[in-house]
Amino acid sequence: MTRIWAVVLLSMAFGYAIVEAQQSAKTYRLGILAVEPAREFEQELRKLGYVEGRNLVIKGRYTHGSLEAPIRLAPEIVEFRPDVILVTNGEMAGAVLQVTRSIPIVVAAASDLVAQGLVNSLAKPGGNVTGLQIMSGDLAGKRIELLREIVPKVTRLAVLVPSTPGGFVPQRRATEKVADALGIRLEIMWVPERNKLTEAFSKVSRSRQDGLFVYSNPFTYSERAEIARLAAASGVPAIYETWEFVAAGGLVSYGPTVSALFRRAADYVSRIFRGAKPADLPVEQPTKFELVINLKTAKALGLTIPQTLLLRADQVID
Repeated sequence: MTRIWAVVLLSMAFGYAIVEAQQSAKTYRLGILAVEPAREFEQELRKLGYVEGRNLVIKGRYTHGSLEAPIRLAPEIVEFRPDVILVTNGEMAGAVLQVTRSIPIVVAAASDLVAQGLVNSLAKPGGNVTGLQIMSGDLAGKRIELLREIVPKVTRLAVLVPSTPGGFVPQRRATEKVADALGIRLEIMWVPERNKLTEAFSKVSRSRQDGLFVYSNPFTYSERAEIARLAAASGVPAIYETWEFVAAGGLVSYGPTVSALFRRAADYVSRIFRGAKPADLPVEQPTKFELVINLKTAKALGLTIPQTLLLRADQVID
């Protein structure tokens, strides 16, 4: 009997070894629909054991800020038949959902997946979409307060909204609520495309705005260097949602880093590769927010950053 059990156990162990070898030998297929290539995401995938050309095949399509491109590119990604599709935001997830309801979708930096109707709840997404969202509306008040510390006499604030009228409703409501409480008059500037940027900043200059709040989405993110340049040329102090704008020449930002969100998204992709279901993976919200200040830009604008603010900054760019 002992000998029989030994044979059974050896057979089971051999079977498990075969299954494990088959899993390790599998080549995974990953579709990416993003603004631009995310180097940090692919680096994190490598750390997790997924290497393109060895056990990973990637098909990436990049919008470079175009708001129309996701609808056009989503079918190409789905035709690739990937195991998982990584997208930048909720709008891109929505474009993919028009083509497939079965392929898992991981969102790296959504604004509000519940409000967009892409998941049932943060704790239990319930469909084929999960990932991370950036709480952009919840941080609107903090960003305005930070800008006021730099420019205490802000009474007129322009808000650059990268959308057509009617977009970014939760963010706008949060911004308007804080502005009303602080006695700040808002001027919403709808800028859905690149060729409207110069016109928008000319309007900022003409109307003598005290500051500018730039909402982030794939369009503004891809145009961050141009937006920072136009803000400097207009002489208007601007606050942004992520540090990448400040690295491109913007004045100040407060929020999560896009690169950190993409690194975290790699873990979601890995878990789904290993068999997890997106319906069961809770949507995460960032717990770390960075204050980044560009002193070179401040000097060019003739601003003195309060020492108390510099001491609180996570990063200061000279």
